[in-house]
Amino acid sequence: MKLRDVLRDIDITSMSADPEVEITGVSCDSRKIEPGNLFVAIKGYESDGNKYIPAAVEKGAVCVLSETLPEGVSGAAVSNARKALSMATVNFFGNPASKMKIIGVTGTNGKTSTTNIIKQIIEKTTGDKVGLIGTNCNMVGDKEFPASRTTPGADELQQILSDMADAGCKYVVMEVSSHALYLDRVYGITFEVGAFLNLTQDHLDFHKTMDAYAEAKSKIFSCSKKGVVNLDDNYGEFMIKSARCPVYTFSVNKNEADLVGKNVILKAEGVSFCALTIGELRKASFSVPGMFSVYNGLAALAVCVNLGIPLEEAAAVLKDCKGIKGRAEVVPTGRDFTVLIDYAHTPDALENIINTVRDYCQGRLVLLFGCGGDRDKTKRPIMGKIATELADFTVITSDNPRTEAPEDIISDIMAGVNCKKDRYKVITDRKEAIGWALKNARKDDVIVLAGKGHETYQVVGKENNHFDEREIVAEFLCEMK
Repeated sequence: MKLRDVLRDIDITSMSADPEVEITGVSCDSRKIEPGNLFVAIKGYESDGNKYIPAAVEKGAVCVLSETLPEGVSGAAVSNARKALSMATVNFFGNPASKMKIIGVTGTNGKTSTTNIIKQIIEKTTGDKVGLIGTNCNMVGDKEFPASRTTPGADELQQILSDMADAGCKYVVMEVSSHALYLDRVYGITFEVGAFLNLTQDHLDFHKTMDAYAEAKSKIFSCSKKGVVNLDDNYGEFMIKSARCPVYTFSVNKNEADLVGKNVILKAEGVSFCALTIGELRKASFSVPGMFSVYNGLAALAVCVNLGIPLEEAAAVLKDCKGIKGRAEVVPTGRDFTVLIDYAHTPDALENIINTVRDYCQGRLVLLFGCGGDRDKTKRPIMGKIATELADFTVITSDNPRTEAPEDIISDIMAGVNCKKDRYKVITDRKEAIGWALKNARKDDVIVLAGKGHETYQVVGKENNHFDEREIVAEFLCEMK
């Protein structure tokens, strides 16, 4: 593809490269540059891509885009390098998003579950192939592919969308993180429907304040044809006011919403409710327990209605939708106690899973959790307080410590703990902590392993070490025979 075509709709302030030169690929990672590629130098938060321009040119980059293009380098100076990267990849791959209906879902909690429900409803009601981009994995129909992060970088994202279009996908449902919105990873994509689920404390290491976090989330409505908003969330009204598109609301508590969940019934085996909209009432159920499942189900129904799928059809197939790995996942034990794995890693998510289990737990509710290193430190004491106040017994341990000392993270958690010492135990090593919880389980206890969810690794330092809690539980249970 000619450089002039790759640079279409990019704000260029000056240009030294030949617009007729052939471009063979686009990347912002100098290590991945191949002959004929376009290199986009981005000044990041950890490193400055401009330092790697010589390395990219040496590896064969024929053009460089930068906000501060050095003299003597063939390329173009741009006003915004991140937006330039997104548009360059959109152009290079032929704008694959325009060939499909893209659904974006953002929110602190519930993105993975809700996107999976939406995918299943679309497939079951339309018969079309649906792509999925998210935290757990990427999917094309039934085929799964590994995911590196919630929302991929712009160059990787457009490659994925291109592959999905080539595979015959008519729809793509994707999780859209606040980082992706703030850093313009999804710039150039128009969402058929953009949905906001909720906003609770997380990522303040990056956004600094809740208002800034909300502002980042609201950007999804500047690039969506239609919006879906949870009216019960504290930031629901803010999202509606920020939207540049028509907004459809859902709620459990507010009758003025466009879609309201009524007669909610919570059971150990799942939830049921009535989905009420103007002139229509449909019974709905979902096989994952907890009030959060009601909200995820309502959000999915609201999105599908805005895609043109009748509420009657969407609600009818919701009951057949399956839950996902690492979200209120029951691990088989063959014992008289239950082990549950859940991804809860924020204060709100931790409270949600505790309240969900409390609804049906007949013994003690034992919670095992930690907090991630190199992430928002302010939520640690809050989570310590929630855990020890709401659970019957808490095991405080590690999560993904990354480059922080696990003991320091636990110390931050302990600042929020204000209960008797016989109601909690600190075990720094997470595997050891799981073993202790299992060996001390009582009849009818529910042990919740919170924080890791679908992850099968633990990040220590800069390394990802294999760590699958399902395997660890099975290993200890074998030893306990």
